[in-house]
Amino acid sequence: MTATNYPGAWRPGDEPGRRQFAVLRGDGGGGFALEGGGRLDEVTVAYETWGTLNAARTNAVLVLHALTADSHVVGPDGHGHAQTGWWDGLIGPGAAIDTDRYYAVCPNVLGGCQGTTGPSSLDAEGRPFGSRFPVITIRDQVAVEIAFADQLGIDQWACILGGSMGGMRVLEWCIEVPDRVARAMVLSVGAAASADQIALSSLQIRAIRSDPAFHGGDYYGTSSRPVDGFSIARGIGQFSYRTGSEFEERFGHEAQGEEGPLKGGRYAIESYLQYQGEKLAKRFDPNSYITLSEAMNSHDVGRGRGGISDALRSVKAPVTLAGISTDRLYPLAQQEQIARLLPGRPPVSVVESVSGHDGFLLEIAQIGRVIRFALNAET
Repeated sequence: MTATNYPGAWRPGDEPGRRQFAVLRGDGGGGFALEGGGRLDEVTVAYETWGTLNAARTNAVLVLHALTADSHVVGPDGHGHAQTGWWDGLIGPGAAIDTDRYYAVCPNVLGGCQGTTGPSSLDAEGRPFGSRFPVITIRDQVAVEIAFADQLGIDQWACILGGSMGGMRVLEWCIEVPDRVARAMVLSVGAAASADQIALSSLQIRAIRSDPAFHGGDYYGTSSRPVDGFSIARGIGQFSYRTGSEFEERFGHEAQGEEGPLKGGRYAIESYLQYQGEKLAKRFDPNSYITLSEAMNSHDVGRGRGGISDALRSVKAPVTLAGISTDRLYPLAQQEQIARLLPGRPPVSVVESVSGHDGFLLEIAQIGRVIRFALNAET
């Protein structure tokens, strides 16, 4: 299932890094039955690796990315472009995930648009899925990752780590297949999506779908894409990822350059949010943004497991928890709730940042210390 050739979708030969691809057909080759009732007969997973897997296959670390990231965690893009990885500096010789000791693996998530099967992928008849792509959940994404680990021959990960949407999947791994996780690190997320998080996500989804160019999700065969709606959606998201104090310090009430807001021009903060939206629209598929956002809305580790408390009590691996001091999207109280319900009641490391939720991507030195602690946790 390859992807269509348009801005924001993966194109062979144009991907950052050194991607590899795994074709998965589920347990026994029967495909993947999804929580929402849909089905995928086959899933292609794009992934990248760093370091060497040891003979016993016991030194593998699974890195799980957030909403708009991909499998390229660190390093230059490999094509002479300026793009570097989304956690640059955290994987490599002597780094927090030391490739002299560990074999790091990062797969692009199910529903994405950077090489793994998603709405922009082609079905068996060579047509983009578009509006026909099934509803998926965080658990569906993890089911694919479990099949991916099976294909790699990794029975247990030395550590699984991730933040935001990646942290949701770390929790699901720890609960769904506890014996396959030796250690875990969960950053900047809660045990279930809150009403606030669902509300913000739903507004973004509505913005994309309301764009006339959306065409019900089947814009791939048209001459346009829902860029305006997508840009608004990303602006809403960017607002929630940062903090009011940072915006005030950086932008205040200033106009954008020589523009006059009283004469139809923009304030500097308006220009910033518009730029962030247009920037993302150049590299990401709006349908994938919707699909992944809806998967995040479904996040609830207690669903069908007797509630959050029972689900978290079943975790066997030592879990290292961390949150951002200024995170208004996934506030520290949510990480503290997880800590209270996990066996052993682990402490929550507080990452100091003025950048809100995005601190889990930006505070590299502090995050690196948390990762080192997680990798050395006693099992």
